[in-house]
Amino acid sequence: MGFEKVSFINSQGKKLAARLERPDNQEPHSYAIFAHCFTCNKNFSAVRNISRALVSKGIAVLRFDFTGLGESEGEFEETNFSSNVSDLIEAAKYLEQHYKAPSLLIGHSLGGAAVIFAASELDSVAAVSTIGAPSSPAHVQHLFKSNVDEINATGKAKVNIGGRDFTIKKDFIDDIESKPMKEVLKNLRKPYLVLHSPQDTIVGIENAKELYQYAHHPKSFISIDKADHLLMDSVDSTYVGNVIAGWAERYLDIPKRTLLKTSHQVAVSIGNEGFTSEIVAGNHFLIADEPKDFGGNDFGPSPYDYVSSGLGACTAMTLRMYASRKKWDLQKVIVHVDHGKEHAPDSQNTSTIKKIDTFKRSIELFGDLDDSQKNRLMEIADKCPVHKTLSATSVIITKLK
Repeated sequence: MGFEKVSFINSQGKKLAARLERPDNQEPHSYAIFAHCFTCNKNFSAVRNISRALVSKGIAVLRFDFTGLGESEGEFEETNFSSNVSDLIEAAKYLEQHYKAPSLLIGHSLGGAAVIFAASELDSVAAVSTIGAPSSPAHVQHLFKSNVDEINATGKAKVNIGGRDFTIKKDFIDDIESKPMKEVLKNLRKPYLVLHSPQDTIVGIENAKELYQYAHHPKSFISIDKADHLLMDSVDSTYVGNVIAGWAERYLDIPKRTLLKTSHQVAVSIGNEGFTSEIVAGNHFLIADEPKDFGGNDFGPSPYDYVSSGLGACTAMTLRMYASRKKWDLQKVIVHVDHGKEHAPDSQNTSTIKKIDTFKRSIELFGDLDDSQKNRLMEIADKCPVHKTLSATSVIITKLK
């Protein structure tokens, strides 16, 4: 998958660091924003795994550090829940200005509460999903319960969350206590997916029940059984990403693809933009493209990459077939192929002689083979059908269909 580091300016003029991940084999059909958990950051393992699962389904994901966290500018102690929601809205504006307005919002823990509030202000958002989210932003107070009296008395206090010290101000508490989650979710009227673990000891499962009850249909609930609140096991976070991607497809505007059909061995189709081409070969669908430095999108191998791949595959298959027939202990074959244009080895005047296509092939043989067997297999490599085709003169007959 492709990614790039980007940044945008929030409503307070602070630069927020972000990472935009996009599919590496197609243009994304939709854009999503991921809001990380309280005091976490965009590079948290669960955030990465969920994002990658979505990207594999054609959904680009923008994940960023809230103000004062990770690589973003600003001071965390000057932020509150409302500023998090504001950061999300600015992230959406950035996507709309530079790529495409987000149609999916995903939030983890307090980030889940934030995306619900942000979604209520973003017309482009077609679906919302929360993971281990509290049914009220004020739920986060339990993380620094022992410091609440100090915060109320002095206006702020240093609290330890996840092994790190953070300064929490009274403004933060006042802000989260003023947010009417029930009312906002009741009026959201957008498809909503709740994911929560019954074993979550940080945000209890009763929060999921309340969120689900607040929301209107269409709404769905998925239990992430045996997972912890932070989804530390990559199996859990990858599962969550796949579930969200599958659920969201029902609500996202995904262009319908007309599959290429042919009665021939191979057919290739290209549109009027770029070099990205669709290939159907038998029952298989492939993508061909050119590298970005050649004006392509690099969504797939280049035509010569496919030619080189054909030579390598044919070589490996031919060696496998021969060794099996001989009952030799050939455990594995790796064929490396490079293509280029070079002067023929016997060229006398390289300044006037045209270069020819040259395929350089190196072969790795694994197994209990003696030198005579290896030498024979190297001879057999030159007898693979594609090798013969490439080294002989071919005829191409073209007609208008």
